[in-house]
Amino acid sequence: VQLQASGGGLVQAGGSLRLSCAALGRTFSIRTMGWFRQAPGKEREFVGHIQWSDGSTHYADSVKGRFTISRDNAKNTMTLQMDGLKSEDTAVYYCALVRVGTTLYDVWGQGTQVTVSS
Repeated sequence: VQLQASGGGLVQAGGSLRLSCAALGRTFSIRTMGWFRQAPGKEREFVGHIQWSDGSTHYADSVKGRFTISRDNAKNTMTLQMDGLKSEDTAVYYCALVRVGTTLYDVWGQGTQVTVSS
């Protein structure tokens, strides 16, 4: 399976952006899909994830209430809706997945840049 992320861009503080991540290939093996981000000079951090089977989600405290993750099983796509963006949300965003039978994120998409101007 491969992941293809899209939807980044430049937005003003308080605005919204939507990122998408399409899973291509052996999508029946997806257990969890997640979003991570890495700001300049910082380590990659967890943003949130969604369980492929039941759609349950979990978010980092820093984005809780502002970001929403959803999935479309038919299209094998995960979406990150980002509202109320802040300058500290500026980062390269990555999608990743955990395959069934494993516990680690071992398939990663290419990053997409999100820049929030204050």
